[in-house]
Amino acid sequence: MRTIPFFIYSLLLLLSGITSACSGADEQEQTREIEIDTTIIIDEDYETITFKAEDGLDIYANKYEIDKTSPVIVLCHQARFNKFEYEGIAQRLNDMGFNCLAIDQRSGGPIAIKQNQTYNLAVEKGLEVDYLDAIPDIKAAVDFAAEEYDQDVILWGSSYSSTLALWEGLKNDKVRAVVAFSPGDYFPELGSLTDSLSTLEKPFFITAADFEIDGDVGINALLSKTDLGENQVKFAPESNGHHGSRALWKNQAGGEQYWEAVTDFLNSIK
Repeated sequence: MRTIPFFIYSLLLLLSGITSACSGADEQEQTREIEIDTTIIIDEDYETITFKAEDGLDIYANKYEIDKTSPVIVLCHQARFNKFEYEGIAQRLNDMGFNCLAIDQRSGGPIAIKQNQTYNLAVEKGLEVDYLDAIPDIKAAVDFAAEEYDQDVILWGSSYSSTLALWEGLKNDKVRAVVAFSPGDYFPELGSLTDSLSTLEKPFFITAADFEIDGDVGINALLSKTDLGENQVKFAPESNGHHGSRALWKNQAGGEQYWEAVTDFLNSIK
């Protein structure tokens, strides 16, 4: 185990905030300060692998494997982040009995000294790296994990990728459930997610920070046309909470509320 300095990245977050998938979320994030640890613990208990998206781009991922038969979760990061958003989260999910595949999407960036290898390669090749350009990366990760473990997968997204995860869950038979941290109906190019979610019969867990629950782009609005069915959960934190999957980072205020809720959901579909 080794400790990697995180103070530079922490300072940048405190100064400017983190942008997310669209203008609605951007406006909310740019005005908020983020309190995070100044160090990140990297356990050398993963294997970094690659597989190809449909356009031939190598997608980099950290594979946290416990065996070949346990359920598998594909973990997708938020804007400007990479697969190390899930460092610490993936190990805890391992302890709960889930294999994990945390990917670098081509729309992302560095965390401290940890680079987004997929993004770097996409830029080198002159490929587009906007939010919607990450769709083939998420699909490729689902395909890879489904084949690697011979089972349908749980798809987990954070911020912009949580919206894309819900869209993927709507159309991809290899996705059996979706976990979405801070999604929104942000991509009109894809249609109305608010309308489409009313047709989703698969299990899902949707949550966000407290300030993202209400409002025109909040998760209440997103689910306004959806009658929650069996194993379909909307979780609103009692505390302020946090945007995206970083709500689960170690020592986050209110983090255990999220962990309890998502643990109950995952155990219900295990």
